[in-house]
Amino acid sequence: MCRNIKTLFNFDPPATEDEIQAAALQFVRKLSGFNTPSKANEEAFHRAVQEVSVVAKNLLDSLVTNAEPRNREVEIERARARNAKRFGTTGQ
Repeated sequence: MCRNIKTLFNFDPPATEDEIQAAALQFVRKLSGFNTPSKANEEAFHRAVQEVSVVAKNLLDSLVTNAEPRNREVEIERARARNAKRFGTTGQ
């Protein structure tokens, strides 16, 4: 679906409000087909982003796991390695 939406659960440190907001924005953009809504749709668009953010935060707060939290730096390095293999670049 949206490649820009990243997994936010089970990280140390936990996902920030900004990360949740960004994921919600990408989700609403994908559903609506608008990168930037028209004036007529602007209020509904921004309301949807806010509502999705609240639901996403509630979901992240209610999920439980026995797994150790993932390290953000380690995950970034893994993603770079996957990208280098996939696209033949170093990701820098």
